[in-house]
Amino acid sequence: MEKTNIFGVILAGGKGTRMGNVERPKQFLEVGGKPIIVHTIEKFAIHEAFDKVIILSPKPWIAHTQDLIRKYIPMNDKLVVIEGGAVRNETIMNAIRYIEENFGLDDETIIVTHDSVRPFVSHRMIDENIRYAAEFGACDTVIPATDTIVESTDHQVISNIPDRAVMYQGQTPQSFKAKKLRDIYLSMTPQEKEILTDACKIMVMKGEKVHLVEGDVSNMKITYPADLRMAEAMIGGSR
Repeated sequence: MEKTNIFGVILAGGKGTRMGNVERPKQFLEVGGKPIIVHTIEKFAIHEAFDKVIILSPKPWIAHTQDLIRKYIPMNDKLVVIEGGAVRNETIMNAIRYIEENFGLDDETIIVTHDSVRPFVSHRMIDENIRYAAEFGACDTVIPATDTIVESTDHQVISNIPDRAVMYQGQTPQSFKAKKLRDIYLSMTPQEKEILTDACKIMVMKGEKVHLVEGDVSNMKITYPADLRMAEAMIGGSR
């Protein structure tokens, strides 16, 4: 039986505008003495399941990302940095294209996609993403919603308050059989692509089942300045 090819895909294409007036994308800000992206890459670099870990960066930051890897994670030939796309899903498609050109792509090839600014992802979450993607074709890491979710279609008044018991907050990793994700994405109209917020929505919009993986509140996304302070405290507390 042939081995399934499994690839880590770290999405570092964002500019981090919500972090405020910083001179570099948020993934390059330091937490615990190292750039956030380095903490994230390390989690994937040490995982034995990956044939390759593909880091997708804005073009002006590719060389900087490569320098960081040489400095903090030397002697690791599993890591490669390539250019991301204009939007999240185009970035993922760039990764799939790289995989197809360099390794080939079959129906069982798995990608584990992850935000570069979620440095606290656990080995268990990565394991379960790989397992569920292989079994179900797609999975999403989530945590139960702890706050009531309020919907407002006009951004002025409440239009609906859904039952919190069936609401979840999405995290990453999000993992897929890469060829199926690519084929479904390419079949979408420009109008459908415009309303996509993440890769799992590609599958859901086309009626594909996406299995849930249990996330953790610690698997936070570093988006705002307050998140940086919390991440610093978490790294300090784990030493």
